[in-house]
Amino acid sequence: MRTLDRALQQSLTPVEALALLKEGNRRFVNNLKANRDLLQQVNETRDGQFPFAIILSCIDSRTSVELIFDQGLGDVFSARVAGNIVNDDVLGSMEFACKLAGSKLVVVLGHTHCGAIQGACDGVRLEHLTGLLEKIRPAIDSAHKAVIAGTKAGNNSLVQRVAERNVQLAVDQILEKSHVLKEMAANGEIGIVGGMYDIETGQVDFFSDAGS
Repeated sequence: MRTLDRALQQSLTPVEALALLKEGNRRFVNNLKANRDLLQQVNETRDGQFPFAIILSCIDSRTSVELIFDQGLGDVFSARVAGNIVNDDVLGSMEFACKLAGSKLVVVLGHTHCGAIQGACDGVRLEHLTGLLEKIRPAIDSAHKAVIAGTKAGNNSLVQRVAERNVQLAVDQILEKSHVLKEMAANGEIGIVGGMYDIETGQVDFFSDAGS
């Protein structure tokens, strides 16, 4: 599979960038990994990189975006933090990826059975982790209002709802806190989209199309 160069990266639209991820995930789920010479890609990317997307995901060991989207070296930027939360450093990384490095898509990717989400629901407190989990609190509050039955953290339905809501709120925060990314999205230069990865099936479901 061809290594991305600047011309190929810049020829992509946000919708096409999202389609590349969807196609890659289909290959992953069906065990049809694309044929790549990774050592050749090491050589081809030594003088520069032109990723078409930046993906914010959790640190969970089962959620490596390069694997679940079947991407090679130089294809995507990967930002990882427990609970796929948004902070200033993550926003700065996204602004670099899109405004300076030319990426066409921002993805916030949550996942099922997320330990960070469970910890936030359980009110876990542990030095620096406490502040991180507090950033998930708005999703918990929002999900509680929507749950018809069952409000305990052990309720898988609630935890799943919080995980999904956490992704949606992260997308909102990106647009609210970064004028650079908001303007690029408004101009159609980039797409910003959320999605959920199912650790039991390998399937990624996106909440909407890029740019919608």
